[in-house]
Amino acid sequence: MFLHTVQMAQPVGEVTSVHLLYCDESNIDEHAGDFLIYAGVVISADAAASLSASIEQIRTEAGIGRDFRLKFNPCPENLTHQQFIGVKQAIIEAAVNHGVGLITYMILHDICTSMDEARRNGINTVCYHFDCCLERWKSPGLVLIDRFNDEGNEIDAHLQEKFSVGITGLPYSSEMRLGNILGLHYSAIGQSHFTSLIDIVVSSLRWAVNQKTRGAEANHASARTILGLLSPLFMRHEGDHRVPELGFQFSPKVIRAPRYRQIYQGVKDFFGEAGVEIAQEVTDQRRY
Repeated sequence: MFLHTVQMAQPVGEVTSVHLLYCDESNIDEHAGDFLIYAGVVISADAAASLSASIEQIRTEAGIGRDFRLKFNPCPENLTHQQFIGVKQAIIEAAVNHGVGLITYMILHDICTSMDEARRNGINTVCYHFDCCLERWKSPGLVLIDRFNDEGNEIDAHLQEKFSVGITGLPYSSEMRLGNILGLHYSAIGQSHFTSLIDIVVSSLRWAVNQKTRGAEANHASARTILGLLSPLFMRHEGDHRVPELGFQFSPKVIRAPRYRQIYQGVKDFFGEAGVEIAQEVTDQRRY
């Protein structure tokens, strides 16, 4: 079982060096009542080599072969289920110890117009929030997107637009350049230890959220423990225990249907029970 750690992730506002953002999604199957989750782990270049070496050591000590593509699932054949849980816990703790941050976007599948559009919106949000953090840190960054195939192969053009134009369709601006992001590129499992890290993190988050939304009360204690383990990774403002929208955003910001609002509020409360207080209000009123 995962254990709760107490160290804080890199606070928003502290000046640091070049940063990497490794992104991935989970819950891509359109299951009613589930949330699509898109997230990225923020890794400082100063900590990258040490973190990579730590994950390499965790793999080696667990006897995981060099060719095994380490993800949340499946479990390596040489490990028991409990031993594999320990490996994933150790990797998350290594990320916490190296000041890794977590930026997350979640939207209910019932509200999505399409999976591909929701994923592109997730990329927009996570990249925009990453750029905001880089601006505060006075630091450049690189975005590494887990490669996937979408209908019409629109992802290539979408990433080109993120680099050349930025974010479009904002409430008070037609477009906003992501001027602190040096480039957006593809990555895949097995090409670095950081792709394993983001897969384990976002899939752990997905598992915990699904226990709440699917009413698996027998697993709620384990889910809260996992959220507690992930808690130090969520980006926070210095001196504020809440997770601001830069670290976690529900989409949409205005939820008209009461039954959907209830689901969002239930997940927000569930996070709070695990010590992850989401600052964003679940509301049917426009606040921006």
